[in-house]
Amino acid sequence: MAVVHAALAPYVRPAVVYDVDHAGSGVHIGMPSTDLTWVLPLDEPLTVSWHGAPDTRTTGWTSVSGLHAAPAAVEHGLHQRGIQLSLTPSGARALWGVPAGSLAGQLVGIDDVDPGLADLPSRLAEHTGWAARLAELERCLLRALGRHRPAAPRPEVARALAMLTRGASVSATADDVGYSRRRLHSLVRDEVGVPPKVYQRLARFAGAHERLRRAVLAGHLSVAAVAVESGYCDQAHLAREWAELAGCSPSEWVRRELPNVQATGTGAAAQWW
Repeated sequence: MAVVHAALAPYVRPAVVYDVDHAGSGVHIGMPSTDLTWVLPLDEPLTVSWHGAPDTRTTGWTSVSGLHAAPAAVEHGLHQRGIQLSLTPSGARALWGVPAGSLAGQLVGIDDVDPGLADLPSRLAEHTGWAARLAELERCLLRALGRHRPAAPRPEVARALAMLTRGASVSATADDVGYSRRRLHSLVRDEVGVPPKVYQRLARFAGAHERLRRAVLAGHLSVAAVAVESGYCDQAHLAREWAELAGCSPSEWVRRELPNVQATGTGAAAQWW
């Protein structure tokens, strides 16, 4: 993982650089989470749609998606290269100048969100080597941060999101920040685009997704253990959530998304920076 500049750390996770060979054309599953996703492909444009909704299909040199409670279908050929970023909800305001709530359920290009970043794909294409591309990306993000300088979310909203991420109930969260459940519902939805219950669900699922990925890479997969560690009642509960939010079972996800690891027991489908 690349070291994120201190000024960017509250807004963006370390970038994922992917350089993947596939056995054939297919569809990668874009997993729901509490982050916004920004993909910058190299070599060829990226085609994305929401699972089961072909009318949402978009193709471009950038892909931005807001929070969503459904998987994305990312089409691929024999080879894929690019950079994927995950932005926190506050990162949408800081780097793009828009609230995360306005992008919920959306699949758009970066030029639709912030025209000031529209030339980023061409800037990245001018460089050879991942280090140079990541350095250019960091420069562009720092400039974007300087352009927008947005106000921080209301402290009570930020606290509520943190509590929901940790698994606190909606009632307990509302009591803690001093709002009614209805008022909390409105504030959270305005900020991130989904109500508190959905945000909490996405946070729990994102934790399970990361635990499962790490377990597979470490060679000691146990869906039951992942379920317990992630706050699900049992393995069956996790399986139901996985089917709804990823469109497949956990084992099917592993088979489709981490085939190199399954086949050899080593390596990964992407290079993590």
